[in-house]
Amino acid sequence: MSRPTLFRPLLPIALIAALGGCSLLGSNERSAVTIYSPVVRIQADPSWPTVDWQLVLVKPSAARVVDSPRINVRPTPSELEVYKGVSWAQPATDMLDDALVRGFEDSGRINGVARVTTGIRADYKLAMDVRRFEADYRGQATPTALIEVNAKLIHVIDQRVVADRTFRQENPVGSSDVAQVTAALEQGLQTLTTNVVGWTLVTGEQDHARAAVTPTRVR
Repeated sequence: MSRPTLFRPLLPIALIAALGGCSLLGSNERSAVTIYSPVVRIQADPSWPTVDWQLVLVKPSAARVVDSPRINVRPTPSELEVYKGVSWAQPATDMLDDALVRGFEDSGRINGVARVTTGIRADYKLAMDVRRFEADYRGQATPTALIEVNAKLIHVIDQRVVADRTFRQENPVGSSDVAQVTAALEQGLQTLTTNVVGWTLVTGEQDHARAAVTPTRVR
């Protein structure tokens, strides 16, 4: 695998835009950039419960190198670079945030869901940390689209961590073409969003049910 093949400027396939007079890699040269904007829609699993508690989503966190509109690629385990001439429409944390809000709303299983900034009184909050959002070559000729996110479901009143889980989604790409890489990352984001929504609903409902039947201690 040659570096020029992997990181060469790619022909426009999606929306073309000039980004404020600077290139993706921060030079002063004005250049056209292909912008990819994933659209994530999930299908509710029939086994998911319908809940009557409310949930707020904390804005996901990430390291600066991950929380960027640049599309990350890892040629070797110790190297992290970006594809030239292409970009996401949003940083990874914003893409995940939007996907989760829409996912919970589209699930039809919870009426009270919103971002934490809305100020609604919620029973639970979901905190997320995006650890990886990249194409990883792992010494192979073609990359794997890799997304890794840690999720914590927290009971709001006592700030108790109800559950903690790391979600990892890997989709082999089968090509070094950036359009296929972004498509695989989009599919990975959709699958991961589905898994997080289902896990949150099931785990939160289990905790809510336990709290409802726990007798009050008499001192």
